Amino acid sequence: MSSLLAATPTPEAPPHTGGLLLLIDGTAGLLTVAALGIVLLLVLIIKVRLQPFVALLAVSIAVGLSAGLSVTELFGTVQRSTSVSMIESGMGGILGHVAIIIGLGTMLGAILEVSGGAEALSSRLLNLFGEKRAPLAMGLTGLIFGIPVFFDVGIFVLAPIVYAAAKRSGKSILLYAMPLLAGLSMTHAFLPPHPGPVAAAGLFKVDLGWVILMGVIVGIPAVLAAWAYAAWIGKRLFVPVPQDMVEAADEAKAAVAAERAARRAAVGGPTDGASTGAGKSTATGKGTGAGTSSGSVAVAEGPSEAPAEQPPALSTVFLIIGTPLLLILAATFSSIALDPSTFRSVIEFFGHPFVALTIALLMAYYQLGIRRGWSRKSLETVSTASLKPVGNILLVVGAGGVFGAVLKGSGIADALADTFNDVGLPVVVLAWLISVVLRVAQGSATVAIVTTAGIVVPLVEGQDLSQAHLALIIMAISAGSIFASHVNDGGFWIVAKYFGISERDTLKSWTVLETVLSVAGFAVAALLSIFI
Repeated sequence: MSSLLAATPTPEAPPHTGGLLLLIDGTAGLLTVAALGIVLLLVLIIKVRLQPFVALLAVSIAVGLSAGLSVTELFGTVQRSTSVSMIESGMGGILGHVAIIIGLGTMLGAILEVSGGAEALSSRLLNLFGEKRAPLAMGLTGLIFGIPVFFDVGIFVLAPIVYAAAKRSGKSILLYAMPLLAGLSMTHAFLPPHPGPVAAAGLFKVDLGWVILMGVIVGIPAVLAAWAYAAWIGKRLFVPVPQDMVEAADEAKAAVAAERAARRAAVGGPTDGASTGAGKSTATGKGTGAGTSSGSVAVAEGPSEAPAEQPPALSTVFLIIGTPLLLILAATFSSIALDPSTFRSVIEFFGHPFVALTIALLMAYYQLGIRRGWSRKSLETVSTASLKPVGNILLVVGAGGVFGAVLKGSGIADALADTFNDVGLPVVVLAWLISVVLRVAQGSATVAIVTTAGIVVPLVEGQDLSQAHLALIIMAISAGSIFASHVNDGGFWIVAKYFGISERDTLKSWTVLETVLSVAGFAVAALLSIFI
């Protein structure tokens, strides 16, 4: 009897039929759940002002239950069993890849920031290009220094240099601020170790080497277009240097100088450095940013009469920033150009993002810290303080991973894939459009990237796309995530208030600049996707 029953074929039932699917079944029901979920997410973030991590997590649970997922599928069981919690697997799957990279990259950026690397870079470029090409020098400063530091930190550290350049020339501050912002925004959107591209790479399972390569190829034309607009608007819209910010920068520098002088006067007193002040500037990004950017943080662990610390050599800054990028790229292309061998394994080991960033961080500790007299306590304080603002980013990225896991596990992802395929638009175009809508609606670039990636990943599964093509799709998503920064974006207000620009003029300059950067980046990614 048992064998007879076993041999009897049983009709396949749909995987999930509960929740909203009881009222609207099939693909229509799944698409309705997806649409309502995105609307709910936007309402919670925009209207209710709920923290994006909480909003994403709540929407993921609501979407899962509405699509018929059981409580066991969503949360697992208290007892040990074979069931896997979608929330835990979604969160852990993405953070296992992203958290280490973002953490190491953040600490690396903090050491470069506090040691005066920004001043060394900008001063050398300003001297090299001269007064007439100072806007280009500011743009290159943002482009290079933006690789290891977050967007807002880059503004706080480099703003005093913009004030000085604009005050010296008597021209609009937009002429110098906009190229700098374009460089910072480009690296933040397109290049690791920034959270957006790193999170997308983890969700799409793309090697970071390909993301770096395509980020450079797509980002450079985009930032050139943005610089062209910056030069145009900077000559037509005059904004004076904000005197309150100049005074705050001078006060910060004076405070650091006074602290150094007091330590020198205390013969035999401890001189483990201004680690507290440095840590504060890294954690808050505001207030003491001018002081830290000057490279005058006294971290020498030696005699009290030691001379003031000088900014690091430009070659050292380039070496530290470039080392992890080159190692990761070498590992990526060794897997293509070389046959399996010990030599290839060595390259892939040192080029793994975890190892490459660790090497760069240790180099920064030695070259910018220990070798220049920093104490171990100073290094620890700066590194620890830099990680404080990272928690929110990691939680948002993890919640985005949960949202993607729920979309996939509930069958919504497949329904979306079938629907979008019927539309006939290329995936790279759909990816950009979805990201643009989410960005404009709720303001956060990170939320736009992780949410869009969760929707788009199922569209590319089974298409056997190359790593390079997937990286271009990530570039399209990243480009969409910076489109038309306006009043619901924190970056809009940082730019407006820190550079003393009115809301109206910020819309004319910064908002349009971001739109140019987004459209140009997408255009390059879409064009390349035709051939790759």
